[in-house]
Amino acid sequence: MLRGPCRLFRVSVAPVAALAVALVSSLSRCSLLEPENRVVSPLSPYFGTKTRYEDANPGLLPDPEAPRRDPQLLEETCTPVQLVALIRHGTRYPTTKQIRKLRQLHGLLQARGPGDDRTHAAGGGDLGAALADWPLWYADWMDGQLVEKGRQDMRQLALRLASLFPVLFSRENRGRLQLVTSSKHRCVDSGAAFLQGLWQHYHPGLPPPDVADMECGPPRINDKLMRFFDHCEKFLTQVERNATALYHVEAFKTGPEMQNILKKVAGILQVPVNNLNADLIQVAFFTCSFDLAIKGVKSPWCDVFDIDDAKVLEYLNDLKQYWKRGYGYTINSQSSCTLFQDIFQHLDKAVEQKQSSQPISSPVILQFGHAETLLPLLSLMGYFKDKEPLTAYNYKEQMHRKFRSGHIVPYASNLIFVLYHCKNAKTPKEEFQVQMLLNEKVLPLAHSQETVSLYEDLKNHYKDILQSCHTSEKCELPKVNTSDEL
Repeated sequence: MLRGPCRLFRVSVAPVAALAVALVSSLSRCSLLEPENRVVSPLSPYFGTKTRYEDANPGLLPDPEAPRRDPQLLEETCTPVQLVALIRHGTRYPTTKQIRKLRQLHGLLQARGPGDDRTHAAGGGDLGAALADWPLWYADWMDGQLVEKGRQDMRQLALRLASLFPVLFSRENRGRLQLVTSSKHRCVDSGAAFLQGLWQHYHPGLPPPDVADMECGPPRINDKLMRFFDHCEKFLTQVERNATALYHVEAFKTGPEMQNILKKVAGILQVPVNNLNADLIQVAFFTCSFDLAIKGVKSPWCDVFDIDDAKVLEYLNDLKQYWKRGYGYTINSQSSCTLFQDIFQHLDKAVEQKQSSQPISSPVILQFGHAETLLPLLSLMGYFKDKEPLTAYNYKEQMHRKFRSGHIVPYASNLIFVLYHCKNAKTPKEEFQVQMLLNEKVLPLAHSQETVSLYEDLKNHYKDILQSCHTSEKCELPKVNTSDEL
């Protein structure tokens, strides 16, 4: 079980041989490792929230364990004193809901009669038959769990961040690590894998022990912080459980762009078009992404779609994220203010401790959550907002939109706040400065496009959000008047 705050590691662990056995045992739980030679697909840039981290950050491909220092990071005249990172879990299995839809689609292919076994109009082989014979290896127990590739995502991220910010991830600071996680197993396991990556950084060549053997405190599972959306009754009632809330998503499913894909796929798979729907088409598309990300194989599902199809299906995914997690229904982004407030409370405390010449109690704070954690927060901060809202009817106009979820929150995506102390500051106000990184690249300020901000200026810019964060009031359902008075 993952714990934190953390004295990270106990050096006097089990003998090396026992550790090696533990590591092999851990890896053997998943034989679906990505092969050494990475498989690519022209569809990869369009998988939305199912995008591999390296597809959104291709600079990592030559050496995924080496840090990529953004040239816009502050130089050594300012020393980083605290890092607060919000990290999405690594690559995961499909959910049970997605697996059951895939099983339904697979059943349609296997139910085709002998007369249906013919060459499709494009002149290639029978893709439907190939897919019917393609092993359906996904099982209900997988249900969104972290895969070995997801653990690798986290270990490599840990190595890069520790190398990029050696002062913060020093041996002296490792006992003051704070870790918070969502209760979902993929987030808990992501945190564990990140800690194993840090072990590798501190003890190269020595296999990591089980996280249970690392000297950490009690678990810091905090769903009110990392899954704030599950604790906002107004969002749950008016959006999550409201069948009409995602009107634009449902309208796009029955619109001309999706219907053209529906007819095309029905022809390729040689199944009646009435047996298909947009949800089955989308799960088929995502199966291409899952096979690539989890097993490192390009399955026949990838051959069903071309890039034009992929752009439409990406837009469908982005529409859902936009209306549910982004700028569509603002109640979700508004409820993320508790997380935003928590980040600034950590930064405030670090500033106070530094000003009073005290050691920073928590130089590194790691928070593991979901795409649904990151997107509302980035929306609250004003990022990736298009001039016009995404709707079911402006697909072509939004071809160059800012809001592309796969570029913002792929697997293992991360939003990092770095607080710097600048000794040679001309004024006390200039002494503390902040930079933000999204997926390890400096994120310019939404309001000024500057790459660094004085800490007090950043707080002042978000003053209204920080001071008016009353989620209990914002998330409370309006009271219904049950009076019989006329």
